[in-house]
Amino acid sequence: MSARNRFSNFLYRPGARFALLAVPGVLFVVLFLLIPIIAILVFSFWRTESYELHADWNINNYAEVLGDGSYMVFLLRSFWTALIVSVVCLVYSWPVAYFIAKLGGKYRLLLIIALAAPFFTGIILRLAALQAIMGPLGLINMLMMDLGMAPIQLIMYTKFATGIGLFYLYAPFMVVAIYLSLLNFDFRLLAVAKVNGAKPWRAFLEITWPLNWAGTAIGFVLVFIPCLASSVTPHFLGGANGALFGLVLGEQFAETGTWAKGSAMGVILFLASFIVILIMWRTVNLRRSGFTGAGM
Repeated sequence: MSARNRFSNFLYRPGARFALLAVPGVLFVVLFLLIPIIAILVFSFWRTESYELHADWNINNYAEVLGDGSYMVFLLRSFWTALIVSVVCLVYSWPVAYFIAKLGGKYRLLLIIALAAPFFTGIILRLAALQAIMGPLGLINMLMMDLGMAPIQLIMYTKFATGIGLFYLYAPFMVVAIYLSLLNFDFRLLAVAKVNGAKPWRAFLEITWPLNWAGTAIGFVLVFIPCLASSVTPHFLGGANGALFGLVLGEQFAETGTWAKGSAMGVILFLASFIVILIMWRTVNLRRSGFTGAGM
């Protein structure tokens, strides 16, 4: 039997074509996700001396990070910032996604593209634009001075400015996640609920919200995780009082050169993110969301 025939017979075996299609994705995950995570985990148990990593296995890095109250302050500040921004994005994204999905009609694709317009430029340029709006000599203060009012000094370089920047950067992710969920939602269910005397808010809480919770949970994770690990946004907008855990983590690999401690901080951040993902996954009922995959 020729090699060509053997290959053809192989393709007809159960699961062979699936395996071939899965190989590129598996290689990508292994090379660019699994191996870097393992490397960071290994480095976290080493030590750094004169900007060099030494394979001296210990848990001193974890003891220093977890035992130093300042690092925990940054981690808790990052957690609460990510949580607040995610909740604000949730409140904002549901009406927008609902409007586009139900009333957008033939303009739905155009509206989604318009929503993604800020992503046509880099993150640095978008943050610089926010600086030009909220800065001491930005558009807001210039307008206030033109109106004869004193400029606001507390907008820029604060935790509030960091929150605005994170909302601006990641709210579109949640809108798109909820919108994609609503595309498969049967809006006729709401008409049935109305006929049976349900108020709009009750129909939303008992029908729309639970049947689209999977998209909401995905959107929440897509906002919460990058906010938790954010470093660029607090650097540009937060100032000294708005520093987050991701910014301090980045300094370990740059200014201070303490790669081992930075790796330990990265592992802690990864575990915190994984716990959030696990919690959100446990709240999703795939059957209730309309998922009918094999084995369910």
